[in-house]
Amino acid sequence: MAYKVLYRKYRPDNFENIIGQDYIIKTLKNSIISNNISHAYIFSGPRGTGKTSTAKVFSKAINCLNPKDGSPCGECEFCKNFKDNPDIIEIDAASNNGVDEIRALIDNVKLIPTNGKYKIYIIDEVHMLTISAFNALLLTLEEPPSHTIFILATTNIENVPITILSRCQRFDFQKIKVETLVDRLKEICKLENINISADALEEIASLSEGGMRDALSLLDQLSKNSDEITLDLIEKQIKTVSQKVVSELLDYIEENSPSKCLELINDFRVRAVDYKTLVKKIISIASKRAKNIKLTSKKRRLTFIDYKNMILALSDSLNKTNINVDSYTIMEMILLDFFDQPNVEDIKKPVEINEKVEEPKIIKQENNFNPELIDIRVNNCFANAQKKYLESLKSKLQTLPITTNLDGKIKSILLDSSLVAASDKYMIFTMSNDHSVENANNLLNEIEDVINKEIKDNYKIIFLSENRWNNERNKYIANLKNKVKYELIEEKESCENNDQSEENIINDVFDINKVEII
Repeated sequence: MAYKVLYRKYRPDNFENIIGQDYIIKTLKNSIISNNISHAYIFSGPRGTGKTSTAKVFSKAINCLNPKDGSPCGECEFCKNFKDNPDIIEIDAASNNGVDEIRALIDNVKLIPTNGKYKIYIIDEVHMLTISAFNALLLTLEEPPSHTIFILATTNIENVPITILSRCQRFDFQKIKVETLVDRLKEICKLENINISADALEEIASLSEGGMRDALSLLDQLSKNSDEITLDLIEKQIKTVSQKVVSELLDYIEENSPSKCLELINDFRVRAVDYKTLVKKIISIASKRAKNIKLTSKKRRLTFIDYKNMILALSDSLNKTNINVDSYTIMEMILLDFFDQPNVEDIKKPVEINEKVEEPKIIKQENNFNPELIDIRVNNCFANAQKKYLESLKSKLQTLPITTNLDGKIKSILLDSSLVAASDKYMIFTMSNDHSVENANNLLNEIEDVINKEIKDNYKIIFLSENRWNNERNKYIANLKNKVKYELIEEKESCENNDQSEENIINDVFDINKVEII
């Protein structure tokens, strides 16, 4: 007999084997028991959560001659010949998404069932249908023949027209819990004589992201390569890391040990660990620690705000991953932002015998920045801001963090910031979160020295959060509309371009093509 992959071999053929969707199964079984069958259903949810399997089992139960508590009996003629039954029509909308295919389906809808009580159409990935195909299907969904039932399945419910949704009974499938996946995988491993460790089972369940099909595919792949599936085997084969190792990474940050953190990140780089999978794991564990801080009185070096900012920054890095930039360098710069001065363990100092060594105290950076400076420099930048300054400075500073030997903190700040406005003497940079902005503004003098040395000028700079920048920009637009001018607070100089139109001035300040004036 030809080998059958595990996800096909263990595809549920009854309601009892469909895991993680108890409420949906209970509702469908009750509809069978009460003979209250709708003419159209739509099953939505993530991949591998049982949508198509549930549709098939439900179809079998609907036409079963002797259903038991809402489940197919598995013994009648219809149940035994279900796979070859002409009354159950499966359509893959991904490859049959045109209006002609749907019109052919509609013509067949009129035909009465050959064997069972109902002719059932299961349309998988229904969101892939074209607009014309949806329109063709609409009338039939609204008034189908009494012997016809539609079951639509989709992973993108938002792409299904509301006109279709309003005519279907909707069921939303959820990601399957890790512990539920582990229990089912354990049963299958026992049936297949697969030797697997407990932590490997949990890792497979975690990597599958709530999908039974993905979990079984991964188990199948690993079982072919070794007599025993271990956590170490998974890390090597799938290019991932365990929850334990990711927890160690965050522990190093908690312990203020940057050298250990960087060493571990470099190990990920060398082993070519999948960056996106790693970031998702860091975010998952960091979020649990952040919640724990709010729910308990246990104190940590990192605060709730630290973990929140870390999560936001790492999440943002997923969207900005560039094939020309090493993703792990971005991760290093983000995580280094959460270290204080070097811990004792990170200082390599020779110690003479019998010499009394006083351990250096860890001094947290003081907030010596005057917040009033933000308002002054934003005002003064807007007083003479023009796009020509912005474009020129962007060009000069583009490679500064990469080509220049910079202090680690300053390099991290420059990599994580964006120049958004500039005048002849002022620059405004934005960063993604308040924590990073605070660190940057506390190092203004050092950063100004680096930038002015590079551009051979004497600019003053300021860092804003993206939210603060959006507010300042909107305020600028409103002031311009109301003819309110920005005057230099420290130097009295007349503003240029007073005779320009409002829209031209806005376009000449911000690096955008068009700004709508309300």
